[in-house]
Amino acid sequence: MVTDQYGNPLHECTQEAAAHLDRAVGSLLHFSPEVEQAVDDALESAPTSPVAQSFAAYLGALGTEPGDALAARRRFDRYAAGVDVSSLPVRERLHVAAASAWLAGDLLRAGGLLEELSLVCPRDALALAVGHQLDFFTGDSVRLRDRIGGALSAWDAADPHRGLMLGMYAFGLEESGHYRLAEEAGLAAVEQNPRDVWAIHAVVHTYEMQGRVSEGIGYLDARRDDWARGNYLNVHNWWHYSLYALEAGDTGTALSIYDAALHNDSSAGLAMELLDAAALLWRIRLGGGESGPRCGALADAWASRADPPFYAFNDVHAVMSYVGAGRLGEAARLIADRRRWLAQEGPDTVTNRRMTADIGLPVCEALVAHGQGKHATVVELLWPLRRRLHEFGGSHAQRDALQKTLLDSALRSGRHELARVLISERIGLRPDSSYNWAARARLADALGDAALAAVARDHERDAAAAAAEACTASAPGR
Repeated sequence: MVTDQYGNPLHECTQEAAAHLDRAVGSLLHFSPEVEQAVDDALESAPTSPVAQSFAAYLGALGTEPGDALAARRRFDRYAAGVDVSSLPVRERLHVAAASAWLAGDLLRAGGLLEELSLVCPRDALALAVGHQLDFFTGDSVRLRDRIGGALSAWDAADPHRGLMLGMYAFGLEESGHYRLAEEAGLAAVEQNPRDVWAIHAVVHTYEMQGRVSEGIGYLDARRDDWARGNYLNVHNWWHYSLYALEAGDTGTALSIYDAALHNDSSAGLAMELLDAAALLWRIRLGGGESGPRCGALADAWASRADPPFYAFNDVHAVMSYVGAGRLGEAARLIADRRRWLAQEGPDTVTNRRMTADIGLPVCEALVAHGQGKHATVVELLWPLRRRLHEFGGSHAQRDALQKTLLDSALRSGRHELARVLISERIGLRPDSSYNWAARARLADALGDAALAAVARDHERDAAAAAAEACTASAPGR
């Protein structure tokens, strides 16, 4: 019986294809672009392999690119039409079912099936990695943590890939608020695999969520050769660096990072990269900064995609770009298109329908209202959703742009008590954040409390200075 590197039997698979699958899984865990060629090689060697076919389907969906997902679904449907799925071994049966569910738009069922698979095959790294991403896309922080935590005991400490499992666990711990444990797990994972960019990313998130800006910058600088190029996550990790630069009051460095790594004339225009670019420019806008012609160019990139309804999280970032560029008509057209889509009959199992209806559309409308200066409307739309935003995916750090939008509009609309609550929450969690103290100073100014404003500005200056001392970023190369 042919097995993979973890000891899992492989149905309808040759030794050659198994080697390609092992290479593909290793590439996936390291976010290496080599994963695509490795999966193609596996399919060529064993075209009837359920695991290889499912892997190819997962790759088509992981990038949240509608065109890629459609092509993957057509290819996978042709394969599945010639297979008696019920006769497959349990591991292969669950992979095929999970891939089919995801390509049909049911992310929640796909994640559940892969969790079921992990009960019987806890050393199926493919199931764990793909399930982990599904938990991220659906904003399920508890399962993001426990899916990996529940499997860890099956991975011996001597296993060379246990560290990669630990890196995923670190991110789940961080998103669940277990920052000390997350930092420990992430650092241990990177110690075992220095190029584990997901674990590096988990550590960076941990520092971000605690406002430990100097440590975050120092960590990224120290490991720059391991994460800054040659992987699917490098743009996102540069985005994290730019957030630290903003905390240091260094918008110039943030924009130089934007130009070199997030979006420029040579960018591929992938959704995952465009949303990071949009999120950064929106934060700069909220802070009163200027980004020049970048918003227009980014709005052009989103418009050229002409995406159908696919993932509400992406829609929100497209609208950020349109509003930032002053192109409110395009934002309104996207919103109207999604409303028409929801009005049409469609399967309730398509996860994005609920995401769009419950979170995506109200958030898009709030962003447009912010662009129109209708800040009371922004508060009306976002205040009821502020603890539900995870339901349409992303991380706490990514969704913080929306929390900051709510706070900005609370201040601008004179909702001082609401702003006080929001600022108090933020300072309690991140007392060393220059942004939080700047917001406190804005509120004190609005209330006419000069003494409190002066104290807040002192805190703001101290926090920004500490971050600036560590911020040594230069424009990154691709």
